[in-house]
Amino acid sequence: MSKNLVLWLVIAAVLFAVFQNIGSQTQQKPMAYSDFITDVRSGQVKKVTIDGLEIIGERQDGGVFKVIRPNVIDTKLMDDLYNRDVKVIGKLPEKPSLWQQLLVASFPILVILVVFMFFMRQMQGGAGGRGGPMSFGKSKARLLGEDQVKTTFADVAGVDEAKEEVQELVEYLRDPSKFQRLGGQIPRGVLMAGPPGTGKTLLAKAIAGEAKVPFFSISGSDFVEMFVGVGASRVRDMFDQAKKQAPCIIFIDEIDAVGRHRGGGHGGGHDEREQTLNQLLVEMDGFEGNEGVIVMAATNRADVLDKALMRPGRFDRQVHVGLPDIRGREQILKVHMRKVPMDDAVKASVIARGTPGFSGADLANLVNEAALFAARANKRTVSMEDFEKARDKIMMGAERKSMVMSEKDKIMTAYHEAGHAIVGYLMPEHDPVHKVTIIPRGGALGVTQFLPEDDKYSHSRRYLLGQISTLYGGRIAEEMTGGEDAVSTGASSDIERATQIARGMVMKWGLSDLLGPLAYGEDQGQFPGTGSPNYSGATSKLIDEEVRRIIDERYELAEKILDDNKDILETMKDALIEYETIDSEQIEDLMQRRDVRPPRDWDDSDFNSHIKSEPKGDKKSEDDKKPGPIGGPANES
Repeated sequence: MSKNLVLWLVIAAVLFAVFQNIGSQTQQKPMAYSDFITDVRSGQVKKVTIDGLEIIGERQDGGVFKVIRPNVIDTKLMDDLYNRDVKVIGKLPEKPSLWQQLLVASFPILVILVVFMFFMRQMQGGAGGRGGPMSFGKSKARLLGEDQVKTTFADVAGVDEAKEEVQELVEYLRDPSKFQRLGGQIPRGVLMAGPPGTGKTLLAKAIAGEAKVPFFSISGSDFVEMFVGVGASRVRDMFDQAKKQAPCIIFIDEIDAVGRHRGGGHGGGHDEREQTLNQLLVEMDGFEGNEGVIVMAATNRADVLDKALMRPGRFDRQVHVGLPDIRGREQILKVHMRKVPMDDAVKASVIARGTPGFSGADLANLVNEAALFAARANKRTVSMEDFEKARDKIMMGAERKSMVMSEKDKIMTAYHEAGHAIVGYLMPEHDPVHKVTIIPRGGALGVTQFLPEDDKYSHSRRYLLGQISTLYGGRIAEEMTGGEDAVSTGASSDIERATQIARGMVMKWGLSDLLGPLAYGEDQGQFPGTGSPNYSGATSKLIDEEVRRIIDERYELAEKILDDNKDILETMKDALIEYETIDSEQIEDLMQRRDVRPPRDWDDSDFNSHIKSEPKGDKKSEDDKKPGPIGGPANES
C-alpha cells in the first residue's frame, strides 16, 4: 500500500505543477504590440512593468493592460518610453519554489526507486510474497480463512472412530478455556496414518471447517530444496505466520517426505532434510511455545517417521484412519450419491456389500464412473447396472473391444480363465467366482474375478494355499489342452504372485512346518538397501527348498483338479467363446454339469450375485487390500 501511495504522490505533484502553469496563463487577453507603441507615442501610457517578454502597463486614465513583446530586439522602445516620461519598472525572473526544486531534482530518483520496488515485489511473488525467485526462504503454506473452509464432519463418513478422536480438537479451538480451567493441554500434534484414499486430508479440513479457524495447508515435499537451510527457514516462517493467526491449524500432508528417520547426514540433500526436521521439532516443542497452533499431519508410512517426531509433546496423538467396513462404505456412498441423480432402485447398502476393501477414494471414483456410464447412455439417472459396469472397470480394467484377437488366442485365453475359475471354485475358503471374461481388459487378454462374501482382516493358511493353486490353474489348463510347447507367457504375473505368497508363508507369517514360526528377513541398516540377512546360508537353502515344496504341492493339486474336471473345462471354454463373459450363476451351472443358461437381463440382484446364503468355509478373514481379479494371458508381443 505504501509503495502505491508514493507513486500516486509523484503523479499528483506533476499534474499540480502543470495545471498551475496553465492557470497562470489564463488571464485577460493581451493587447497588440503595435497598439501599445501607438499609445506610448501618443502619451496615453503612464507606467509599465517589463517581465521578460511580458509588459504590464497602466494608462493615464488608470486602466491596466498587458502586452506580449515580440521576441526581437527593439532598441527604440526604451527611447520612446524615456521621451514620453513613462515610468519603467523591471522585474526579476521568477524562481521556482523550494518544493518544486526538490521535486524536479528528485523525480528521476523516485522513478528509479518505484521501478526497483516493483521488480523486487514481482521477484518475491507478488502481493502474497510467494512463488517468486527471491521467496525461496518463505513458507509455501496456503492459508484458507475461516470462511473459506466449507468442509464439515457431515462430509466425512466411514471413519467414526477417527472423528471421535479429533472431536475434542474442535471443542478446544472453539473454547480453549474449557480445558485450561482444569489444567488440561490439547495435543500439540495429531498424526493421521492409514492407507491412501481413506480421507486423512478431508478429515483435517473438516476439523478446520467445524472450528471456524484459519487452516494452513502444505506438503512435506515443499520444505525440501537443494539449498541447505531453506527448509528450516520455511518452517520458521510458517510457524511465524501461524502464531499471528492463532488459534489455527497447520496441516502437513505426506510428512514422511521430511520426517523420515535421521541417519548419519551423508549427502547434501540428506543434510537439508535433517535440518528441516530439526527445525520442525524445535517449533513444535522447543523453548518457545506455540499456544493455539495445532499441527496435523498425514502419512501412509508412519513406520518410517523419526522417533523424536512421535514422542509426547510433538505428534503425541496418533489417529488411525483405516479402510471402511461395510457400514462405513455405505455412509461414504451416501455422501457421494447426494451429488448425483440416482435411480430409485439404487441402494447404497447393496453396493457397499459388493465392494469389500474399497477406500473412500475408490468409492468416490466408483460413483463418478457410474455417472459417466449413465451419461454415455443418455440416461437421466444412474442405475445399478451402471455401478456394476463401473466396478468391473475399476477392478478389472477398461474393456478393449477394439482389440482384434485371433481364434487361436481366444481359445487359449478361454482355457486359461476357465482353469482359474474351476480351481478357485473347488478350493476351500476361497473367494467365490464372480465373473469370467475373455474380453481384453487393461493389460490382460482375459480376467477371472473373485469377490469375497464379507470383509476380511486376516487370511488362514488354507486360504493362502488355495490362492496358490488357483493362480497356477490358468497355466496348467494351457498345458493340458495344448501341450508343454503351447504354454504362453501370460502366466508370468500369476507365477510371480504365487511365489510371493509362498515365500511370505515361509519367511513372514510362520506358516511353514519345517522352519517354524520365525521371521526371516534383513536387519535394518542405516540407509535403505544396506541391511543384511538375519539368517545363515544354510537357512537360506532351507527357505528355497520349502518354497519350492509348497509350490510343487499346490501345482500338483491344481493339476489333479483340472484333470478330474476336463469335461467342465471344455464346456466352460465353449461358454466363454459363445458369450465372452459369464457370471456366477452360469459358472454354477457349469460346475454342476447343467446346461448353461443364457445371459439374463441385468437386475439389482446381479450386483451381489457372488454372495451365497450358505458360503463355503469360514469367511472371517480379510486382507486390507481390495480384492482383485486374476488376470489372463498378458498382451506381451
